[in-house]
This record gives sequence, structure tokens and C-alpha cells, in this order.
Amino acid sequence: QRIFKRAMDIIGSLIGIIILSPFMLLTAVAIKAYDRGPVFFKQARLTQDGREFGIIKFRSMCIESEKNGAQLAKKHDDRITPVGRVIRKCRIDELPQLFNILKGDMSFVGTRPEVPRYVDQYTDEMYATLLLPAGVTSQASILFRDEQRLLDGAPDPDRAYVETVLPQKMAYSLRELEGFSAWQDVRTMFRTLSVLFGGAEDGQDPPQDGGA
Repeated sequence: QRIFKRAMDIIGSLIGIIILSPFMLLTAVAIKAYDRGPVFFKQARLTQDGREFGIIKFRSMCIESEKNGAQLAKKHDDRITPVGRVIRKCRIDELPQLFNILKGDMSFVGTRPEVPRYVDQYTDEMYATLLLPAGVTSQASILFRDEQRLLDGAPDPDRAYVETVLPQKMAYSLRELEGFSAWQDVRTMFRTLSVLFGGAEDGQDPPQDGGA
């Protein structure tokens, strides 16, 4: 199952990079034209076996944004640039992660990688999610795709994330881990595409009674 999963990641990421490269180039030009700053945002995250890697995204916030506020952005965060608002809304900022997948740092499906300081808050059970590579999408990612809305109004978004959102997301990730299969990954990928392009499940809120 894991060999098949890795094969799907390699083939899928290569196809994605080839097909989307003109679109990614246009996005890079738009970001560079706005403020002449870096095109990409790279941040330390943890993946399989607790290994640290640099996740790559198109930069959607102002230069050195993390020095001017919390690591987590609110929905109406004034650090987000006009170009950034568009690419975040359409999830375009995530496209460079195709290179993370090709390299083997990530998979298409898996628990979203967290920064080291959030992983330090994991319970012993939560560490089980590091048995497999981190992913771009998952059932938890679909249910909590609008997690910024849950953090809006919180005086301390980082604390609200650790105490409220993270435990619920990890509960779903642990259930996925228990039933892991490559075919489950395929279903999750199709469900993600359905939500992104078909508007399925739009407007649903994530359950509030989860825990891990």
C-alpha cells in the first residue's frame, strides 16, 4: 500500500508540475510585480518520523509577515497582500507543494504538516500521525478548510488553534491512520477535488465535539 501510495505521488506530482507550470509562472510574476519581494514562502514543518523539511508555498503575505504577528493568519489579516487574497481563496498558494511531494517530503494525502512548536504540543497519541508522510489534503483538511473563520475574533489565534482546532483535526487524522489504504487516499483526493471545483459540502461547519 505504501509503495503504491508513493508511486501515485511521483506520477501525480510530475503530471501536475507539467500541466500547471504556465499557471504557476503567471502567479509568480503577479507576486513579484506587486512588491518585488520573494515569490515563495518557505517554512520549517515536520513530516514522517519527525523529520524537518521546508514546505514551499507561493507567498501570500507581506515580506517578513511572521515578525509582524502570529504564525496563523486570520481571514481578514492585514498582512495578506491583494494578490495573496486571491491565491489563498483559490488555494493557488499551495501549488508549489507539488515539488515537496515529488521530493518525498509530503504526499498528496496525509496529515497536514505542522511547525515544530505546534508538534511540541502533541499528545502521545497524536505523534502516531508522524508514521506516514505529511499531506496536502485529508479528511480533516476538507472539514476544516475554513479554519480561519474559526480563529477570527480570537484574541490569541495561536492559542485558539492549539487548544481548540488542532485537537479536533488530529482526531480525524488518527481515524484516517487506523484505516489507511491507498484506495482511501484516492477517495480523499476525489473528495477534495469535488469540494474545490464542485462546491460540494459548501457551508458545512466542522464538528465541534472532536478530541484526541
